[in-house]
Formats: sequence, C-alpha cells, structure tokens
Amino acid sequence: MTDFRTIADQVEIDALRAEYTDAGLLRDYDRFAELFTSDGVMRIPDAGVELVGRAAIRAGIERLQEFWEFFLQHTHAGALTVTGDTATGRAHMHELGRMRDGGSHVNYAIYHDRYARTPEGWRFAERTYEIRYHDSTPLSGTPGPAYLTSRPSV
Repeated sequence: MTDFRTIADQVEIDALRAEYTDAGLLRDYDRFAELFTSDGVMRIPDAGVELVGRAAIRAGIERLQEFWEFFLQHTHAGALTVTGDTATGRAHMHELGRMRDGGSHVNYAIYHDRYARTPEGWRFAERTYEIRYHDSTPLSGTPGPAYLTSRPSV
C-alpha cells in the first residue's frame, strides 16, 4: 500500500508539471525559472537547446518564446516514481503553435524528468523534451485576442 507521504509527493509533482505549462503559456518567465532547482537543466535536443541554472533557463525560455506568434501546450500525466527526496517521471505533451516566420508545429512529445525536493517544494532537477510526432501542416486557426494581449492572473 502506498503511504500518504508518497501520495502527497505525487500530487505535488503533478502540480509542478501543471505549473510549468501554466507559466510558459502565460509568459511568466520568472515563475517558470523558479520551478527548477538552482542548478536545474532544461534540454530540447531537437532544437540544440541546453539551459543550465535558473538564470539561463529564464533567459532561454523568453528568447525561445519570441519566435512564436502563438504557442499552446497541454500536459498529460505520465509515469512517476518517488524515492525519498528525488523522483523520476515522464509527462506527455501535446503542443501547437505558429512561428513568427509562418511555420506551424503540432507536436506530441514526452518530457523526461528528474525532480528534487527542495525547501521551496518539489522542483525540476532536469527536464528533457523528446518529440515523438511532429506535423508542420500550416495551422488555419488564430489565437484568441486574450492570448495576444493579456496574461490572466490566478
């Protein structure tokens, strides 16, 4: 039987993964970077991206988001194994967006994660993005006006 601490850890890590998506979609780069350990690593091998440390992650995600006219990401729970103050897991992703140069992307991907319990709570120690499916068919839709002009608050 799973103990309550492990269940609580799993819920907290699922909330961390959801917060990552929320911070990225709302372009809250400071909050996004704080979701990593101080020496955390974010990798996107297909794009040649490796960011180490909160400052690099914050600057890197802002720079990457500047390429997008709009970008939407949806996180789906994947595997998760908690071992004391560390954990490993995967989150399944569905993303779509249009680049400012007109290119479109629909991706199904997996984040391969390592997590660490910190005084601030669970954080990403490492997050590596692996594309499993990519479609570059031009997107015919448009983002809603709220996406382009505002950042909703929680």
